[in-house]
Amino acid sequence: MKILNNQLYISDMPATELVAKYGSPLYAYEEETIRQRFRELKEGIPYRNLRIYYACKANTNPHIMRILMEEGAYADVLSPGEIMMALKAGFSPEQIMFTATSVTDEEMKFAIERKIMVNCDALSQLERYGKLNPNSKVCVRINPDVGGGHHGHVITGGPESKFGIYYNKVGEIKAVAKKHGLKITGIHQHIGSGILEAEKFMLSMKVLLKTASEFEGLEFVDFGGGIGVPYRPEQKRLDIKALGKKMAETFTAFCKSYGNGKELALCIEPGRYPVAEAGFLLCTVNTIKETPKHRFAGVDTGFNQLIRAAMYGSYHQIIVANNVESKKKEKVAIAGNVCESGDVFTRDEKGIVDRELPPLKEGDVIAILNAGAYGFAMSSNYNTRQRPVEVLVSGKTAKVIRKKETFEYLMYGY
Repeated sequence: MKILNNQLYISDMPATELVAKYGSPLYAYEEETIRQRFRELKEGIPYRNLRIYYACKANTNPHIMRILMEEGAYADVLSPGEIMMALKAGFSPEQIMFTATSVTDEEMKFAIERKIMVNCDALSQLERYGKLNPNSKVCVRINPDVGGGHHGHVITGGPESKFGIYYNKVGEIKAVAKKHGLKITGIHQHIGSGILEAEKFMLSMKVLLKTASEFEGLEFVDFGGGIGVPYRPEQKRLDIKALGKKMAETFTAFCKSYGNGKELALCIEPGRYPVAEAGFLLCTVNTIKETPKHRFAGVDTGFNQLIRAAMYGSYHQIIVANNVESKKKEKVAIAGNVCESGDVFTRDEKGIVDRELPPLKEGDVIAILNAGAYGFAMSSNYNTRQRPVEVLVSGKTAKVIRKKETFEYLMYGY
């Protein structure tokens, strides 16, 4: 993203030109940003046997998944649908790990039949997996009693979390594995999402390594994802190189004391980090109205196309794409077109929070930033509205990577 002549450019294309060509609203992604962020992770963790699983729930567009595969990513998937997306994008079964919660036997069979590693989230699941696929390799997800994240809904470790097998149940895990001849080759954790503090990540890493030392024959340890990006202007970016150095040193020391110095694979599974900042939801102002408390600018998208503000009170930077640098400002609330009071993009958990933006008029193009993760992936057809087109931008070239849904699709599913 850059600003030229008071205009927002996505890669080398004006945002207003993208809207004129492909319609409003639309999701636009910068290919070079996706590649750059992934390379920051790959180069920032100086460990030879490093595997980076892309947590594709953040954005399952197969074109974006293919870009990350080309950069060397593996795929972390949560459903048969995501398995199919990963295979469609070109990942081999050996590059995919299936981690699901409250998983059914049918879903596990789907992965087993395709020779995909299953990461078991519960003792009961491990028991059922052992019956379905005895004498096989398996991974287990541990709840390390540590959680972190930008909101309570995304904290996935600790006593309030539904995820994983609690770290003090290693004996029970081993008993189930022995019963079915399972070889536990990996253990996994994921403590939460949107983490910007290296200390929290390192604490959970050390807890999991303590648990890992209780298992024999491990081939990898997966420390999960959750690496955050700065959504607010005042937030500081996580120092990936500093964190990566600590991770590599800690894991190297562990490997020296584990299994006669065997070099295990160090795995992480970022979802947000490679794609969030690459994505923009572009929309158009179509209504200006006032109440005694707020000036509202209504736009042609809503929480059915980006739900994070309504769901978490999440902050997304918003800029006027055709008037970025205006020194004149006014307080305004950006409202969506869904018939719900919570459909306001400028809000926190308590309610509407006005933003200071250049004076808006109908026809202005608004860009909602950091929308590449959990934007389109969490979208819906609420109010029977179509999901928007997705466009990938590389330099001065843009291409449609998912068409806008048709009304026929909404009515008949095709």
